[in-house]
Formats: sequence, structure tokens, C-alpha cells
Amino acid sequence: MKRVLVVEDNKDNLRLISYALEKEGYEVISAETGEEGIDLALKETYLFILMDIDLPGIDGVETTKRMRSSGVKLPIIAITSYAMSGDRQKIMEAGCNGYFEKPINPITIMDSIHEIVFEEKDKKE
Repeated sequence: MKRVLVVEDNKDNLRLISYALEKEGYEVISAETGEEGIDLALKETYLFILMDIDLPGIDGVETTKRMRSSGVKLPIIAITSYAMSGDRQKIMEAGCNGYFEKPINPITIMDSIHEIVFEEKDKKE
């Protein structure tokens, strides 16, 4: 089964994105904090990571930076309610490969996620 790491502290948001992922055949592993997300990202193998930005402890931007500096190369996609001017650029500069604003549409989000994941895969080949 295809495994995905979702770093999200809001249970309702986690349930929504998990529903969309599981419907597409993904196994969802979740972390509620950035620190837990880093630990899981370094211990297991995933196809990609979905990253909330507003996390307790270290935020998703810092979590992404730490994952990248620890050697995590797989696609990291931010899903966030941050929509202020400059936030997208800051998130992408931290090492995210894509960015979606909440609320997400669970019906259409998977097509957008697949575009990012497979675009990144093509770049590496």
C-alpha cells in the first residue's frame, strides 16, 4: 500500500484529508506536531508528506526546513490557512513542493496532489 505522512494537529482537518487519501488507496500515518513529523519522516518510507503550517511547537515551515536538512527528499506539500501576502513564497522557500489553502475540497484535492507528486518524481528521473 502507498504510505503518506500527514502532519496535522486539527482532528477535523486530519479526518477530511485522510478520507480523501484513503479513498485513493493510501495508508495514512499522522503526526500532531512538527517534532513527531520529523521523527516519523526519518524512520519510515512515504510517497509524500502533507504538512500543516500552523502546528504546536515548531511550525510547519521550520518542520519542513528540518526535514530537508536531515535529508528528506520526497515531496512535501503544505496545506494551510495562511493566505497572507508572502506566506506562499516563505513556505515554498522552506522546501515545500506545493501549497494548498484551507479549506480543501476532498473531491478535487487528490488530482492536485498527484500533479505535484508526479511532477517531482519526473524531475528526479
